[in-house]
Amino acid sequence: MTPIDETVWLVTGCSTGFGREIALCALRRGARVAVTARRVEAVADICAQFPERALAIPLDITDAGQRDAAFRATLERFGQLDILVNNAGYGYVAAIEEGDEAAFREMFETNFFATLAMTRLVLPYFRQRRRGRIINNSSQAGLMANPGTGFYSASKHALEGVMEALGKEVAALGIQVVTIQPGAFRTDWSGRSMQRSGTRIEDYADAVGSRLDMIAAIDGKQPGDPVRAAQVFVDMATMDEPPAQLVLGAGLLQSYRERLGDIQARLQDWEAVSVSAEYPT
Repeated sequence: MTPIDETVWLVTGCSTGFGREIALCALRRGARVAVTARRVEAVADICAQFPERALAIPLDITDAGQRDAAFRATLERFGQLDILVNNAGYGYVAAIEEGDEAAFREMFETNFFATLAMTRLVLPYFRQRRRGRIINNSSQAGLMANPGTGFYSASKHALEGVMEALGKEVAALGIQVVTIQPGAFRTDWSGRSMQRSGTRIEDYADAVGSRLDMIAAIDGKQPGDPVRAAQVFVDMATMDEPPAQLVLGAGLLQSYRERLGDIQARLQDWEAVSVSAEYPT
C-alpha cells in the first residue's frame, strides 16, 4: 500500500461523528483529504488546522451535481484520489407499520442510493489507475435487524450486499472494498441525527417503543470511542490486505457471535427440511 502521506482521501459526511474523526485522523497522519459536508462552515476548523492538506467541499451526497463537483475538485486540488470513505448517512426509527414512506425513502436515498452513486462515480477512475480503496461505514444494523430499526437496517443490508459483490468484482483490478460495521459508538446517530416517525401505534409500545426509548436514553453514554474507531478506519485504508468486512466494538462482537450460533443451530434443526426439496438421487 502507498504510504499514507502520499494518499488523497475523499470523505463524505465530515461535519460530525465518524466522518469528522476519520478526516482528522487521516490528516494527522499526513494524508491530503477532501473534507465534505452539506455546510462547509461545519468543517472550516478542520481545514484551518491543515490548510495545505485539507480541502473543504460542499456536498449533499444525494445531489448528483455536487457529487461530480466534489470528485472534480479533489482531483483539481490534489491531482489524484486514492481512498473514498463512504460515511454520510443517518438513522430513521419506527415500527414497520408506523413508518412514513417519504421519510424512509429519503433515508434510503442517502444511505444506499447516493452512496452507491458516489462509489460508481469513482470506479472508472480507480479502474484506469488499477488501484484505489473504498471504505464503507455501515452499521451493526447491516448484520442484524431489530424492532424499531427495520428501515435503517434495510438500507444498511442493501449497502452490505452491493459492496460485498463489488469487492469481488474489482479485486483483480487492484481495487479493494472494506465495509466496517460499528456497534454503539458515542456519535450523534441516536441523538441529533436520529429521525423518528411521528406515528405511534399502541400495539407496538412494548416491542418497539421501549427499545427506541432505550436507544435514545443511551445517547452520549455509548461505550464506543469515535476517535479510536477512526484510527481503525484509517488503518483499514492503509494496510496491504484488509478484511472485506470488520465488526467494530466489543458489544457487537459478542452479539454477532451469539447471532452466528443461533444461525448454526437453526441450520442443524431444519437440515432435513432444507435438503428435502432436491430431486431424489
